[in-house]
Amino acid sequence: MSMKHPCAGFSLTELAIVLLIAALLVGGMLMPISAQMDLRNSGETRRQLDEIREALLGFAAVNGRLPCPDTDTDPTAAGYGVEEASCTADAADESYLPWKTLGVSEFDSWGSPWRNPGLPRKGLWRYRIERKYADAATLRQRILLPGVSTCNSTDPFPDDCLRIKNAAGVALNADTERPVAIVFSVGASNQPDGENTSFEANKTGNPTYQASERTANFDDILVWVSRSTLAGRMLAAGRLP
Repeated sequence: MSMKHPCAGFSLTELAIVLLIAALLVGGMLMPISAQMDLRNSGETRRQLDEIREALLGFAAVNGRLPCPDTDTDPTAAGYGVEEASCTADAADESYLPWKTLGVSEFDSWGSPWRNPGLPRKGLWRYRIERKYADAATLRQRILLPGVSTCNSTDPFPDDCLRIKNAAGVALNADTERPVAIVFSVGASNQPDGENTSFEANKTGNPTYQASERTANFDDILVWVSRSTLAGRMLAAGRLP
């Protein structure tokens, strides 16, 4: 006569332990995946910014100047994404990249299309220019002057004297070679950090931007066009002298 044995099963305590272990394993996997996605977005945004810098240099090689910013506040306007007709009379404010004019992406890797003026802009490129370089005539007058600051108190736009510093406050450009255009992404936080939050506070005395390594409090990614880089590209294209 055969004996029947009861089926062995997991107790509630054992099931709880198994579920806890599974949750810990899944959580441990999700964190590296999130970090990898963030790293990928950062790399893609840097690649996009390199393309934008090349597009700015290409625009200057064709047109003899840099493009004005886009100041439209309504994404449904015909001029949204297109450079303004003139920026020499505009207030010295930071605006947005004329992405349609340059033929580049509208937003960074964390952004999305801006289609409603009632919604916040997410991931759109911030853009600042030294306005003398948005005019072909004044650009030719200034760009080949050796050993002269690209901006000084006697210029028509002294509030365009742009500077870039790192997190330690060390200048990343010489006074004689200030950046003539700046483009940056506000990163995953979708807000400017560090010096980039308060550049307007000292816009009449060397507006300062920040380009530095990412930290818990800083995730902006910034590139700029220097006078020498711009001159080299325009000389190669036969736009100068």
